[in-house]
Amino acid sequence: MVGALGASTVDVRRPEDLADCDGLIIPGGESTAIAKLMALYGLYDAIRAHHAQGMALFGTCAGAILLASKIEGALPDQVPLGLMDVTIKRNAYGRQIASFETLLPFEGADGGEVRAVFIRAPRFAEWGANVKVLSTHNGEPVALREGRLLAVAFHPELTSDTRVHKYFLENVVGTQVI
Repeated sequence: MVGALGASTVDVRRPEDLADCDGLIIPGGESTAIAKLMALYGLYDAIRAHHAQGMALFGTCAGAILLASKIEGALPDQVPLGLMDVTIKRNAYGRQIASFETLLPFEGADGGEVRAVFIRAPRFAEWGANVKVLSTHNGEPVALREGRLLAVAFHPELTSDTRVHKYFLENVVGTQVI
């Protein structure tokens, strides 16, 4: 998605891969598996250190879970990065069979609504005073921003709409794109 917007990309598998990153996207998937791999490869401290030096972060679904300060229903080995002042509840929108797509208003997206894909999505249970709600579904926040952090409960990467990624690059990272 970011490559389609003209940004250069690199796969991050080890701490040294973060050296030249202005922003990092932690994708959707299985948050427990991502957490185990981050611990195995020493990415927790590296991501925190790079964020402290100004690197922006974007978490989609499982990635949003990992950005949180607290995870409701976390497994014992599922440790969040603790960077964003939110409490998030895993799989709160239901099991795989309850997955759905919908159009959502998204503040900052040119053209208003974006297509959002919810798959075993988390819910933001609590958020701090400095956290801005960018989008809601049925009155509940599904996209939040805090400084150089962006978290969404859905999967914008599963659509052809690049506007959420464009928002991240232009407004959170601070990079102009196509």
